[in-house]
Amino acid sequence: MSYKLLADLVVILHFLWILFLVFGALWGTRRVTVRILHLSALVFALIIQAFDWYCPLTHFEVWLRSMHDPDLVYSGSFIIRYIEKIVYVEVPRMVIILCTVFITGFNIWIYLHRRGSPHR
Repeated sequence: MSYKLLADLVVILHFLWILFLVFGALWGTRRVTVRILHLSALVFALIIQAFDWYCPLTHFEVWLRSMHDPDLVYSGSFIIRYIEKIVYVEVPRMVIILCTVFITGFNIWIYLHRRGSPHR
């Protein structure tokens, strides 16, 4: 498998991970294992933002792309290009931090709100 294809797969995985962070509580209210993974992932996302670190998936994708061809600025496919625009949105850091806090609060609210519901 080529480095380019692996890098594209990492971008898709990164996108799915972000969706899991945003909507994971909807799945986690029914499964304890998912809830633990989801809450751990939210804490990790908060730590990454608090210390201004890059996500390990970002580092991995950059490394794979550099292994493919270090001279290429962008070597992805059409779909990957637009998924990357979502994953690596260019907004001020404070907006990302506020969104991370909001997403975490929203998901915790879902967990607390649905805990007493008959869906368990």
